[in-house]
Amino acid sequence: MSVAIHIVDGPLQDATNCAAQNSLDQAATNIGATLVFEGVVRALEGARHIRALEYEAYEPMASRTLAGLAQDILAKYGLTTIIVEHSCGQVLVGERSFRLSVQSAHRKEALAATDEFINRMKCDVPIWKSPVYS
Repeated sequence: MSVAIHIVDGPLQDATNCAAQNSLDQAATNIGATLVFEGVVRALEGARHIRALEYEAYEPMASRTLAGLAQDILAKYGLTTIIVEHSCGQVLVGERSFRLSVQSAHRKEALAATDEFINRMKCDVPIWKSPVYS
């Protein structure tokens, strides 16, 4: 069982070229589900057009809180792997600002873990976003 946390400056790389994604265990025989959720900056914030989101994190507390949340979710759902990647700084519309990768023996656990992780992260982790309007 493993957890990895990465807070990066600017937008996230494509998952296929990302070093963090290479740490997913594709060969393990006990893994029946690999789920990757990506958050993408959309063009509307409420009813207003934006060109980007500006993310700010209170480090190292954000990393510690993400790691603790990941460990909790890993144990609760019996996951094998959780990798969290989150942007800081400016991320333009259409670019990725968040990626959560989970691996588990079964899809139900992976889906439930992803949903709970994201909901709790939005409440508990000191990362904030501000719209940059067009």
